[in-house]
Amino acid sequence: MADGITMTRTFGATPEQVFAAWTVPRYFAEWFGTFDMPVDSVTMDLRVGGSWKAIMHAPDGSIIHWAGEYTDVEPPLRLSFTMTDRPADDAREPVVIEISPVDDGARMTLAQAAAGFGEEQIAATIAGYDLFFDDMEKVLASM
Repeated sequence: MADGITMTRTFGATPEQVFAAWTVPRYFAEWFGTFDMPVDSVTMDLRVGGSWKAIMHAPDGSIIHWAGEYTDVEPPLRLSFTMTDRPADDAREPVVIEISPVDDGARMTLAQAAAGFGEEQIAATIAGYDLFFDDMEKVLASM
């Protein structure tokens, strides 16, 4: 993706499990963000035009409000949504998740627009997603 971030990770899980990690609040709350995310703060209206929200509590006491809207929902192979940590702003980064079956698991590719991101912000976002996906791997192993 030009002006964006693309990451691929292969998991020892089915495409259905990887899709569930993105779309079932109890799984999403376990891996997204690496900070405390109460499962009751996660809402997901999983349909095109439906919204999602989550609240993350950082160790320093700060609170991050995540929000977005689903733009494409094709279980278990594709999920597209917008995402922001500033819900009052209209600017929301589009994210596309594509999941495909592979030998012994599923390959997930995440593509996120990053217009206006500097090199440091892109590097920090990639490092953050790497940590998120390490946690997702643990969630998938427990399914």
